Amino acid sequence: MSESARTRPSHVLAAAPDALREAKRPLCLGIGGGGDVVGALATAEHCRIEYGARPVLGGVTWERRPIDPEPGPRTAAEIEGARPITSGADARPAVLLAGPHTRVRSSGVRFAESRMAELLGEETVLVDANHGSAAIAAGLSEAAATLGCDLVVFVDVGGDVVAHGDEPGLASPLCDSVLLAAAVRMAVRPSPKVLGAVFGIGCDGELTPDEVVARIDEVERAGGLLGRVSIEEPVARRLDEAVAAIPTEASALALQAFRGEVGKVEIRGGRRTVDLRPLAAATAFFDPVVAARTAARLAAAVHDAQDLDAANDVLHGLGVRTELDYERQMNTSV
Repeated sequence: MSESARTRPSHVLAAAPDALREAKRPLCLGIGGGGDVVGALATAEHCRIEYGARPVLGGVTWERRPIDPEPGPRTAAEIEGARPITSGADARPAVLLAGPHTRVRSSGVRFAESRMAELLGEETVLVDANHGSAAIAAGLSEAAATLGCDLVVFVDVGGDVVAHGDEPGLASPLCDSVLLAAAVRMAVRPSPKVLGAVFGIGCDGELTPDEVVARIDEVERAGGLLGRVSIEEPVARRLDEAVAAIPTEASALALQAFRGEVGKVEIRGGRRTVDLRPLAAATAFFDPVVAARTAARLAAAVHDAQDLDAANDVLHGLGVRTELDYERQMNTSV
């Protein structure tokens, strides 16, 4: 969104996408792990309050090191207190349902989605991100059918999902890219509909706000920017509850932007600095297929990777270092 695009009257940018307004039961997924499920809550609550929808929340099985010191996402086999949502006989289901007590079997670590289930009083969706995009797409399609969901929204907090790969601050592109590649696969099917989304532009301290805006501009020029929803007070009150219950810095900063805070903010123990701007208090929605064809080069690159490690290898071939590399390095250096 260029500066003129952000300020000019535009039904495309100022309104929610048709798919969001028409959805009766959207599945809103935080696709980057950790607290991204809080960013997804902003979309879910907007749908519930504005359109009377019955949303479902979800995310992935990857907590960051301060919560879960083991590198990478947890496999379904490592999790207790969850149940497969798919009906197949696959010993490694890609999608689970999590409740308040869902946790890592060996350590007792609870997922952000477990805390969200406790807050909402209902189960949340948990995606095993160790799979490749094909298995995740198949699992989410079946999960959506089982839950009666007519839309899946893939929500990234910060904006690295649309990264080129050469941005200096890029640090965690792997999970986002695999999940967006799954969205691209799902988009060729008639149901459910799919949307990509960025919540809290620049709030993860990786791509700068200007870099995220430039990438979204690319998507817009190709006709893939579908709308925008700003945080409003009823949604903000629900986000306040979520931020209090679920460890997150990036999603919390979007809420602070809504409250009027701007300027430089340190996160990740001072390792990263966020340039907090008013535009962080909104969610931009886009067509995943158009995004992968334009700005989201990393999602396009990992489209055919069979699993997370293979996707990581693909990104290595592009000279990109990932969150999995960081976590593995930190574990070997301890």
